[in-house]
Amino acid sequence: MKFNLSVIMKFTSITKWEFKNTLKSKKFMMIFFLQLSVLFLMIIIFNSFVTNIESDNGISITPSLNGFASMDVLDQSGLISKSINPIINVVPLSYNSSLNNIAEGKTTGFLYVPGNVDQKIRLGQTIDMTVYLDSSDPKSSVVRDEVNSTAQIISQSYSNTLSASAVPQNTTTPTVNQESTGESLPLQIITKVMLVILLFLPLLLFGNMIIDTIVGEKERKTGEILIAMPMSQAQIIIGKSMAVVLTISLQVAMWLIILLIAGFHIDNPVLVFIFIFLTSIPIIGITSVVAAYSKNFKEAGIGLSIAYMGIVGFLIVPVLIYLSRKSFIANISPMTIVMRLFSGESISLVDYGISLATILIVSLISYWIAIKLFERDDIIFGPRPGILRLVYDLITFKKF
Repeated sequence: MKFNLSVIMKFTSITKWEFKNTLKSKKFMMIFFLQLSVLFLMIIIFNSFVTNIESDNGISITPSLNGFASMDVLDQSGLISKSINPIINVVPLSYNSSLNNIAEGKTTGFLYVPGNVDQKIRLGQTIDMTVYLDSSDPKSSVVRDEVNSTAQIISQSYSNTLSASAVPQNTTTPTVNQESTGESLPLQIITKVMLVILLFLPLLLFGNMIIDTIVGEKERKTGEILIAMPMSQAQIIIGKSMAVVLTISLQVAMWLIILLIAGFHIDNPVLVFIFIFLTSIPIIGITSVVAAYSKNFKEAGIGLSIAYMGIVGFLIVPVLIYLSRKSFIANISPMTIVMRLFSGESISLVDYGISLATILIVSLISYWIAIKLFERDDIIFGPRPGILRLVYDLITFKKF
């Protein structure tokens, strides 16, 4: 127990020392406040974008989804369903069956049209159509827009016919009542994808700190002094890494508070913070591997850029897959879980387990590799072996 306590005290001492020096650094404070300024600017841009999307004269991104939507229709007259744009796959079904299909995610929407449409049009009465949408499905905006467009076209057509018959007073305008079960696609892009990327940005913006603290030891020739101290290489790597993780958690907490104050709807903010904090651990571990192998800042910068491209792809691609298909495997990315958390979705223990297992496995592997590299004299003092040789040594568990 004394030994374990001593080990913990040693790497926590490094963590405290690195963390305090970071907070005292003018360079860090300048970067910190610059990032907060960028956050405020992005909030203004996002809010403006949302306003434009929700306005009648705003931008539209639905055409890019054309051809992917399906809709159940209950229209006894056939007047509305036969006029819908062919890009929508119209399936005639009963009321209950259609609602069940939406609930099970088998169709994007359900259009209910009253049976006496023709009679109401002749009497100049309002036609109340109801559209049920699963708006968590990105294709729901296509269905909504096409139904509205069809209603307007039919209205205009009948108005022109009645005007030609000298009965201008009977101008019927079908109205569509929309009942949604989620957010529309544009709002998903802003409040989900863009927001989750914003929350994860600090994890990628502070990678230079671990590079500076490890590669800097090599360039300043202070690595020998550090290694000679009464602590293991594992304690040095973990201590320095945890200092960066604490710095990132501070930034994430600040960003969360600012976003909440700015009016962004974020459910489960504590769980969101915890998951982002946990995700930072393997990311810093991967960065530590790059830093431990690199011999100078230039080489570390190139390696970090390549590593971060892979990390960003691993985080974001499952999010996009989940939005389009709600795939179970998409939960492998912690970013997917965070997006679902702040969206207020119900998440099963299995989904949590997949993401947490990914974090744990990547953390163990990355820190193990970083520690093994830092233990090698040829990595610290040279001549440094090639990557293939290192991979072989790691796979065969060769001791040095």
